[in-house]
Amino acid sequence: MKKHILRYTIATAIACIFLVSCHDLDLSPHDRETDIDYWNKPESAIYMINKCYQGMNNADEVLYSDAMTDNAYTKVSNSHNQAIGNGSFSTADNYVRSVWDYRYSGIRDCNLLLNNIQSVPDLTDELRNRYIGEATFIRAYHYFELYSKFGDIPYFTEVIPIGESRIIGRTPKSEVINNLLNDLSVVIDNNYLPASYDGQNVGRINRWAAMGLKARILMFEGGSRYSEVIPITNRIITEGGFSLFGDYGDLFTIQHENNSEVMLDVQYKAVDREHSVQYHFLPPSLGGYSQLSPLQALVDDYITLDGYTIQDAPATSYDPNDPFANRDPRLAATIIYTGNSYTLANGSTHVVDSRKDAAPDGFDFSSDASATGYYIKKYWDNTYRANLMSGLNIILMRYADILLMHAEALAEQGQLDAAEWNRTIRLIRSRAGFTDPGALDFPATGNLIDIVRRERRSELALEGLRHKDIIRWETAEQVLDGWCHGLYTGDAVGTDNGYVRVENRNFDAAKHYLWPIPQNERDLNNNLTQNPQW
Repeated sequence: MKKHILRYTIATAIACIFLVSCHDLDLSPHDRETDIDYWNKPESAIYMINKCYQGMNNADEVLYSDAMTDNAYTKVSNSHNQAIGNGSFSTADNYVRSVWDYRYSGIRDCNLLLNNIQSVPDLTDELRNRYIGEATFIRAYHYFELYSKFGDIPYFTEVIPIGESRIIGRTPKSEVINNLLNDLSVVIDNNYLPASYDGQNVGRINRWAAMGLKARILMFEGGSRYSEVIPITNRIITEGGFSLFGDYGDLFTIQHENNSEVMLDVQYKAVDREHSVQYHFLPPSLGGYSQLSPLQALVDDYITLDGYTIQDAPATSYDPNDPFANRDPRLAATIIYTGNSYTLANGSTHVVDSRKDAAPDGFDFSSDASATGYYIKKYWDNTYRANLMSGLNIILMRYADILLMHAEALAEQGQLDAAEWNRTIRLIRSRAGFTDPGALDFPATGNLIDIVRRERRSELALEGLRHKDIIRWETAEQVLDGWCHGLYTGDAVGTDNGYVRVENRNFDAAKHYLWPIPQNERDLNNNLTQNPQW
């Protein structure tokens, strides 16, 4: 078909030259739709904004993000992001390149809509502004993902031709940040986005999500910008109408999607738009390959029911011979360990035995079993179809994150008191299932910043946020240095103090806080400078 069209076009062009009898040159070609034609249709705007949504994020990207942290490990070395986690990645890394390409492809779609939205006929001002607000948010989301990894980046708000893309330089990170914050402020302050949607538009970006993204950008910058976070999070808390969903474990099930806590998610639908991320984390007994597994460091960070860390807990609170007893209920809701179970669609339970050499899910039993001895429970969808295909939505932003950002910003400024603790951390722990005053009451001792950071890790584990956290806190060289570990086997060989050695990691603080600009991009564009040490 393309050959026929090409021949027709060339033949017509030649005829025009010799006969000088063709139609005027400003008329639309008959063999294809031009940009002018496309944007002259009322439905073009909704088609393009929906395409922008599809490129914003996906299930694999969210869950695998934690493999770049001390929360998880992926055993597949030739795909995904194992090299980021262990520090062996290079300027030619495929994952680094895929992030760059994916995000800039999404930016292009947003710019296409924003550059042409005024040409679309028959839109009310309210709907036109909503599309502008949605596309502006998604573009800011993409740019946040880019600058938080690469630092200075090419920044543009127009659809640029190929020629310009090969000479554009990197915009300073500070300028990118200010542009994103200003764009989001325009959207928020001018009410481009509604506070909520009707049932036909569930999953679309609302005003509160835009405020949440703005707060995340400010949190990533930290320092003097913490003070700018508090008015934003406080407004969401007091005016947004969100609440913590009643049961932490049920929050991530298909039966309770779009609940009162969800502010933004990736919308999936059985058959029509599905993901297969369950195959990546389930045990062999449920048909999974478990190539993404939680690490012991994450397991160890969950506190006891009476509020102690396991390192500081008395013998009456924590028993290393029974390590999962008397622990934060979110541990059992997030991670599968020996004796923990998945609930099947018929209501029965599927208990897992991940002890070493236990068939079929035990550590080291087969290549399909977990490399750490732990499996993921969060985002288990018992309504899956064949080949573990799932239509379960993947949450990108929820109200608990707003409460945690609010508490952290206050703690960083020395302003987290009992009243603010009670409207943030206490609420989160109460929902999780804590009842003991030792866990619920405002701490009389301890570093509040560390306490809030630990709470953030436990609450949001495996939701794609940990990587940005350890980067902005500048703790990556502490938590990604040396061997990461799996379950306790007690073996003398291949362990540290009996805990299985999984991977020897290295994080060079002088180098790894910024990813390299992909070499293939620099080969095409000499104006793209490289990050330090790369």
